[in-house]
Amino acid sequence: MAGEGKKEIQLEIGHVLFIDLVGYSKFSINDQHAAVEQLNRVVRASEQFQQTETARRLLKIPTGDGMALIFYSTPEAPVQCALEISRSLKRYPQLQVRMGIHSGPVSVVMDVNERANLAGAGMNIAQRVMDCGDAGHILLSKRVAEDLETHEKWRPLLHDLGSCEVKHGVRVAVVNLYTDQVGNAKVPLKLAVQKRRTRMRWAAMTTALLALAAIVGGIAIFSRNRAQLILTAPEKSIAVLPFENLSDDKANAYLAEGIQDEILTRLSKIADLKVISRTSTQHYKSAPGNLPEIAKQLGVAHILEGSVQKRGDAVRVNVQLIKAANDSHLWADTFDRKLIDVFFVESEVAKAIAEQLRVRLTGREEQILAAKPTENVEAYDAYLRGLAYNLKTATTPANSLGAQKYLREAVRLDSKFAVAWALLSYVDARGYLQLTLQPTTALREEARQAAETALTLQPNLGEALMAMGYYRYACLKDYDTAVRYFEQARHALPNSSRIPESLAYLERRRNHWDQSESYFNEAERLDPRNVSLLTQYAQTYICLRRFPEALRKLDQVLNIVPDDLDTLVQKASIAQAEGDLPQAAMLLALLHPAANNPGALETQVYQAILERHPEQIIPRLKEILAS
Repeated sequence: MAGEGKKEIQLEIGHVLFIDLVGYSKFSINDQHAAVEQLNRVVRASEQFQQTETARRLLKIPTGDGMALIFYSTPEAPVQCALEISRSLKRYPQLQVRMGIHSGPVSVVMDVNERANLAGAGMNIAQRVMDCGDAGHILLSKRVAEDLETHEKWRPLLHDLGSCEVKHGVRVAVVNLYTDQVGNAKVPLKLAVQKRRTRMRWAAMTTALLALAAIVGGIAIFSRNRAQLILTAPEKSIAVLPFENLSDDKANAYLAEGIQDEILTRLSKIADLKVISRTSTQHYKSAPGNLPEIAKQLGVAHILEGSVQKRGDAVRVNVQLIKAANDSHLWADTFDRKLIDVFFVESEVAKAIAEQLRVRLTGREEQILAAKPTENVEAYDAYLRGLAYNLKTATTPANSLGAQKYLREAVRLDSKFAVAWALLSYVDARGYLQLTLQPTTALREEARQAAETALTLQPNLGEALMAMGYYRYACLKDYDTAVRYFEQARHALPNSSRIPESLAYLERRRNHWDQSESYFNEAERLDPRNVSLLTQYAQTYICLRRFPEALRKLDQVLNIVPDDLDTLVQKASIAQAEGDLPQAAMLLALLHPAANNPGALETQVYQAILERHPEQIIPRLKEILAS
């Protein structure tokens, strides 16, 4: 045994399953012994455990309140074992267990009693991954999840949670593994708390000099970005600004939003016309006074303004088409219709704009402009309400649930309402991916069935093709099939920024960086003031360490939302990465982050470490810990 102790340490790749009894320290001594013994019996009864042990490819390390199992076989082995254990534990509700899994380098060492023990990053990270979870959770490191993603049977069980802060401020990327029967579908408490953290805004300027520097810098940035955003606008191009709600009942705002978006959607299906996405236009007022400047920012030659007024079942829609260069009115009209006939207003407006801009329409495009999506006025009203929730800037659980509720009502009232089915699928799939809806198998199935129903009703409907592509991307991670559907949808929706944006994220996940960048460029052309899109584009450049390009995108964001805290912190992080500590210090000097904003705080802490002056930040950390 002594001879073995002198051997050089040898690292192997181990697939580690860490298991922990939640609340163990609160048990009595007798209950602790009973719980550990019962857990040992459950683990040993696992078929995967027995197979690997028989093959002599398993190492078992007790940890007092649980154990670590190291599989020297495949990455699937600890995952399968965890599922079997979780299934068996349903018979023992008094045993509250959490599990964490990671694959990484490990080495066997001898402890003071000359018994085999384990050390290495594989062991440490598996424990940290486990520490992110609550009772019932089976959490995987990102590395393990990526290994499993290559197998079709595992994809629907994997749910990305993002990064979690653990001991010593270390962040680990974790993925939740569960089915309807086993695991825990809820977001871990530690991560939920992080997600509820709100943004901080700028603190007061600390000195007149810094204030002056910030103003001068802001003017320079604004001037540079303004020059970048003055695009050569094609003559056949348009942006549809938010329609004003003139109804006495302000609750009818959904109708103005819906009619605006439906007109925009019809226009966006014309290939010979450039149409800017609603995400970029929603920042503006219904009738702003600086139309030439807005047109330059959006890269269009024409602006459509409008208003909607509802009284009973009657609707009045006013619209006016404006040539932005000289603020001249090309065309205007007022439509008085019953709510059920509002489709014809949307169609007539789209046709009139096409005529005024001398846009060439194909026979198929003329049919699309004249199409009536449903004959059911109640179904259409429910659809517009669901659409209004989906169009809100923030993708929150409340907005996702609101959209889902009304879209379900729309398809219940008219089961042949293909566009409503397509939007329901998209809302479900997005909620599944972003965790704004409970990511259950039932939700995933509803997303699939809704997309399939839309395609069955209208096989060439662009919204249906896009919905199926997004379902494949968001719910199944079936990227190849998703790309095929997205590409088909692009022909039917030539002005949709959502399709190239989704393709940009998809190709980034596949490490196809050049293709991702190309799609980001295409999406930005159609949606130039989409803050989320620009931020994600900057993140892509940061991953590639192309910092000058990342900074340009972040400056574009600041031109839209000045003083955005997260964007300023990202710029400071880039300065740190480039070794420009004075620039990072200037950006961080005015920030005074609280405990509920770890991103900004971590960047300031890192700055103090880089400058070798940790004593400057320690009082602030103590203040936060004491609060």
